[in-house]
Amino acid sequence: MRESLRRLASDDGMAARLNAGRVRVELLTGEHITVDVERKATGADLLDKVCEVLDVMETDYFGLLHVQRGDPRVWVDLRRRLSKTFRNEPWDVRFAGKFYPPEPSELRDEQARYQLGLAVRRDLMEGRLTCSNITYALLASYVLQSELGDREARVSTSVIAAHDAVPLHVLTPDLEEKIDELYRKHKGQTPAEAELNYLENAKKLALYGAEVHKVKDCDDVDISLAVCAAGVAVVRDGLVMNRFPWAKILKISYHKREFFLRLRPSEFDEFETQLGFRLPSSRASKRLWRCSVELHMFFRREAPVRVERISGFPRLGSRRVSCRRTLRQLRAAPRGVTVRAS
Repeated sequence: MRESLRRLASDDGMAARLNAGRVRVELLTGEHITVDVERKATGADLLDKVCEVLDVMETDYFGLLHVQRGDPRVWVDLRRRLSKTFRNEPWDVRFAGKFYPPEPSELRDEQARYQLGLAVRRDLMEGRLTCSNITYALLASYVLQSELGDREARVSTSVIAAHDAVPLHVLTPDLEEKIDELYRKHKGQTPAEAELNYLENAKKLALYGAEVHKVKDCDDVDISLAVCAAGVAVVRDGLVMNRFPWAKILKISYHKREFFLRLRPSEFDEFETQLGFRLPSSRASKRLWRCSVELHMFFRREAPVRVERISGFPRLGSRRVSCRRTLRQLRAAPRGVTVRAS
């Protein structure tokens, strides 16, 4: 009898292991954790588990990235089963900020605000976000205040590097001196206050929270499209050349390697304008389309809507988008109540 029970328990344990998937998650601090999920779990289930470990309640601002064919900025579909997204275990993902709020002070969850600050720091360290030297110095000074407290000794290159305060390739003796000068002025700020001040200054950067995609324009010139809370910007050599706010964009579409923006006519134009951009592959084109639709939905719509197939265009895979709640829904939630997305 006892032998039968032991065998039954062993069989149940083996079945549980077979029905579970192991996920290795890289956090925004660079640390790794391992999470076990059911094989039928979706990306949303995994995101909620990671946020639970991190004690983040406002989960809707975050997402999960996985490397796909050498591209590190592929988002895990929150509505798709993980077993259909990944192949070999352990499944590797990166926890990341996805929807950067235009007003970070509106975040009610201190842990969510802390993680968003880490996301901005990673954007700076990895070169997706750049700024002037004075802004680098100001942001770095808030990082040191939040992590070290009041300044006790002159900051050094090793201290700045240890806390990922600025990318090392921009660090000069003059910048180091400026960081030290500004750091002294933050005396008395708590970590939470320093983190919020960091975000309040970071939100002013031109590409704050932007997803940047490399494209070619109609003249075959290499440029980038940066999609963010405000709309779509054209970037060339690190400078924003043009901006198309969401209110001006009538339609976003793609076909094979082509991505299109249809714009409302201005007061000086009689007809609508359609802009076309070429990407390296149809996969890249679809990824840009999906990114644009998700950010538009999160920042502009009352609630998530079903994205219908575009008439006359090939399906090219699923048209589901990973947006569970919109910014308006989050703002409308009662103060003091933070409910995880369903």
